[in-house]
Amino acid sequence: MHHSIEIQNLSFDYPDGHPALRDVSLSIAPCEKVALVGPNGAGKSTLILHLNGILAGQGRVKVCGLEVGEKTLGRVRAAVGLVFQNPDDQLFSPTVFDDVAFGPLYQGLAPAEVQRRVESALAAVRMTDYARRVSHHLSTGEKKRIAIATVLSMEPEVLVLDEPTAGLDPRARRAFINLLRDLPLTMLVSSHDLAMVRELFPRMVIMDEGRIVADGPTAELMKDGKLLEAHGLEKP
Repeated sequence: MHHSIEIQNLSFDYPDGHPALRDVSLSIAPCEKVALVGPNGAGKSTLILHLNGILAGQGRVKVCGLEVGEKTLGRVRAAVGLVFQNPDDQLFSPTVFDDVAFGPLYQGLAPAEVQRRVESALAAVRMTDYARRVSHHLSTGEKKRIAIATVLSMEPEVLVLDEPTAGLDPRARRAFINLLRDLPLTMLVSSHDLAMVRELFPRMVIMDEGRIVADGPTAELMKDGKLLEAHGLEKP
């Protein structure tokens, strides 16, 4: 059985020479839900961008059994759904339907299959009635759901999210947590929202200064106040 995500000895320096990742290794099993936490500048977003080939460092990255590289990028990006912190980075079409249909159309799927995937993705995020709406007129919480739908329409095996609850009011945040709980996918989620992490993710990985400094059961790591404090995290 292959892991959904397998990272071995990954290092990455930014063009100015600043090291963003230092010898990171991480394996995530199919359907496992894992939280990635740590202070700003820890390397979380940099790590996430390696999972679908937006960045490429030294080391090995495999997703769904595929080595991430130039020859596999198309298949990797279909297998790994990446949802950015700002949904406006992902929504650019005239209507919600067009945004969600973009990936399947790009894959060259038949119109009937595109329609099926859009309907299925919108149903999964409970936004079926929004197909004809204009994405830019929606609330932040609604936009985040549509951004997830744009990725679900590609039928990925892995969902990777960057700060999914940032900017949401309490009601939208609660709805979003319930949505993530119900999705039957492998998940890696970078977040500062430790209350959400405690509720949703059985496993937690702490990063700081480009390294993984702790990896274990969320309940255990959350009890370790000194560990959290040492890495800029507050117990929820």
